[in-house]
Amino acid sequence: MYSKKVMQHGTKPKNVGEIKNADGVGEVGNLRCGDIMKVFIKVKDGKINKIKFLTFGCVAAIASSDALCDLAKGKTLEKAKKITNKDIIKYLGGEVPAIKIHCSVLGQEALRKAIEDYESKLK
Repeated sequence: MYSKKVMQHGTKPKNVGEIKNADGVGEVGNLRCGDIMKVFIKVKDGKINKIKFLTFGCVAAIASSDALCDLAKGKTLEKAKKITNKDIIKYLGGEVPAIKIHCSVLGQEALRKAIEDYESKLK
């Protein structure tokens, strides 16, 4: 059973969509469960000023992606890199079924890949 907050983010996500000409894009997937997450970021003055996601997966995967965006928006790249799956779960009220924790891990990894993509373009 999902908590009210997980259902809210999972069924009515605010941050879903694609950013055209994103500064960084990170994509991860878990073949075992079929969840695929793609995170798009726009960076201004060293901070994530826009972030969106596209996720193919269950309610927990969508909720984790949406929560991740809320957590990362406005943060410096360094602070955003430190967002963990535990932060995502806590933001969702700490009530993600154990079998669905991997969804929050995918969100954390997708954000890091998006930041790495952005940083690689600066070099």
